[in-house]
Amino acid sequence: MAKKSEIIVKDTTIKTTTLNGIDYICITDIARQKNTVDPNGVIGNWMRNRNTVEFLGIWETLHNPNFNPLEFEGFRKEAGLNAFTLSPTRWIEATNAIGIFSQAGRYGGTFAQTDIAFEFASWISVEFRLYLVMEFQRLKSEEQKMLGWSAKRELSKINYRIHTDAIKNNLVPNEVTPAQASVIYAEEADVLNVALFGMTAKQWRDEHPEMKGNIRDYANINELICLSNMENINAVLINEGIPQGERLVKLNQIAIQQMRVLEENKGRKLLK
Repeated sequence: MAKKSEIIVKDTTIKTTTLNGIDYICITDIARQKNTVDPNGVIGNWMRNRNTVEFLGIWETLHNPNFNPLEFEGFRKEAGLNAFTLSPTRWIEATNAIGIFSQAGRYGGTFAQTDIAFEFASWISVEFRLYLVMEFQRLKSEEQKMLGWSAKRELSKINYRIHTDAIKNNLVPNEVTPAQASVIYAEEADVLNVALFGMTAKQWRDEHPEMKGNIRDYANINELICLSNMENINAVLINEGIPQGERLVKLNQIAIQQMRVLEENKGRKLLK
């Protein structure tokens, strides 16, 4: 499934998508910088250029094992002639190209792999290309941050299973009902919440009634790393039979120490 997003470049909305692991940028949106009425005509003029055809062919040769070089040679010989025209659809169908594709619908347009899109943007405006590259890099950086956050959130969930197993084996008597057991699990979850965030889940919900989810859904990456570590440590402390009050003090001390280290490490990376 394609992953879609948008960036704003000089007040222009540019659609982006990732398909089969390849990043694409909508060059139809870029073409509107030159002609808002007929952006497809702008793309057609760019593609009939000999340098463009050679660039597209070399890119496909490097990245596409199913590329048809014979059709490419035919286009290259004709490129630049007055009667020569070339559309994205014709290029794709004739050469089995993957660097460009067209899509209909509200999110439609002609999309080009980033190298190709940046080349097209240079043809439109060198200044616009520089802004486009900057915004696209910012987008990918944000996506990497979110990917890291999601991975840490999943790790926290896995470690929480270890945590709940320790609670089940050591703190929950066999005679209690599931409802009673859930109270014990919630109390232990709040031990971690108080140690790290300084408040229980209920206190957070009372302070943020407009927010969906729970306190951990709004944690940053460093907090999730610390929370993951604390879940493992608390499981060990539970197995050792240490009372909840003592565990809370120990976990709070660990949280303070680990967050200080993580934030200092983040600061050093920013300085670099």
